[in-house]
Amino acid sequence: MTKLISGSIVIAVFAAVASLSVSSLGLSAQQNQMSFFITSAGPGNGANLGGLAGADKHCQTLAAAAGAGNRTWRAYLSAAAAAGQPAVNARDRIGKGPWMNVKGMVVAKSVADLHSDANNLGGDTSLTEKGAPVPGNQHDILTGSQGDGTLQTGDAPCGNWTSAEANGGAMVGHHNKQGGGTAPTSWNAAHSSKGCSQQNLIATGGNGYFYCFAN
Repeated sequence: MTKLISGSIVIAVFAAVASLSVSSLGLSAQQNQMSFFITSAGPGNGANLGGLAGADKHCQTLAAAAGAGNRTWRAYLSAAAAAGQPAVNARDRIGKGPWMNVKGMVVAKSVADLHSDANNLGGDTSLTEKGAPVPGNQHDILTGSQGDGTLQTGDAPCGNWTSAEANGGAMVGHHNKQGGGTAPTSWNAAHSSKGCSQQNLIATGGNGYFYCFAN
């Protein structure tokens, strides 16, 4: 009887471990397919992301930590012409799509779809690389872009992502398509930030987050 009970316990433990392993593999597979996320944290220095290169590196680092570092990641950010380099539009940096979140849900089928009302972006689908929703009081996502994904009008967005000063600003979108501003339901061009410092971004409803796409 004792041997039978011991055998049953061993079988139960083995089954539990096997189930956990399968679940882990499933999550890992989903993460490897992920091609879109919102950064779970910014670099911590306001809108000074180290330029486009620094922002791309941040995307790549977070993706790798989530098991999706096997593709090239780009930050959805626009930048003005400077130092002999032409202006950069966010829409031109991210590949052709389709893109899916960490849970395997397609958020946009193409660049045109992404910048249309038909996209599947929103509070429940625009998740971090860890699969977590972004808090509603931090819904301002840095883009420096207009609604069509081209560079914002006016000054360069926060010194082309090298400024954490209290002055200046950058266009932000609302990941949950809610709130205030000139275009509150826009995921990429809701309103401009009031300054570029971490404190400025937090005060106006953000935390230095930005979108990352695999191209």
